[in-house]
Amino acid sequence: MRQVKRRSALPVYIAAAVFALYALALPLYKLWHFLAAALVTAGAWLLADKLIKPKIEYVPEPEPAPVSYGPEADAVLAEAKKARVEMDRLASSIPDDAVKAKIEKLASLSDRIARDAVQDKTDIPQIQKFQSFFLPSTIGLLNAYDRMSAAGVQGENTGKAKQSIAQMLDTEIEAFQKQLDALYKNDALDVDADIQVMQQLLAREGLSGDDGLQAFLRKASGEK
Repeated sequence: MRQVKRRSALPVYIAAAVFALYALALPLYKLWHFLAAALVTAGAWLLADKLIKPKIEYVPEPEPAPVSYGPEADAVLAEAKKARVEMDRLASSIPDDAVKAKIEKLASLSDRIARDAVQDKTDIPQIQKFQSFFLPSTIGLLNAYDRMSAAGVQGENTGKAKQSIAQMLDTEIEAFQKQLDALYKNDALDVDADIQVMQQLLAREGLSGDDGLQAFLRKASGEK
């Protein structure tokens, strides 16, 4: 919230009333008459403004304009945000700490996968496929686990079902991680290519190993 001071308009009305009374009571046909009236009016306004305190109001801070990364990337981020809200709700509802930790891991991986849509637009179709399959199925499993936990039933069938879901979450985490690794495959290939170019450049300059690299850097910077 932001604090805003609203000054009262009453000092202006008081100053106008003082000027009107001055004009009725005293002559206004010489220059100094008008100057005196102006001084009296200004004094009345200053005094009233000092005595009448401004009204303090609290207004909400203006929300920053949303950042857009393009319609497709924005849709990916919106879907990830919706999934994150639901996962956070389920994590707070499910009492099992081990399952909570798995949910947090899944939510973190989901966020990282979605953020890649901003960095590399070519990955968006792959991310959308992931969001249309893995996210709904994972959240569906978590909701089933949450319902069984809330029911408070301690039967053998319920226990086995919850155990199966908890084990399945490990498989989901592995799938999420593989999806994230696949998205960064192109970056890894680019790094390998850069390293190969650097190695070829060093070999061409007759430099190799750490000593050669240091010598190359000194040469590039102009050092002897």
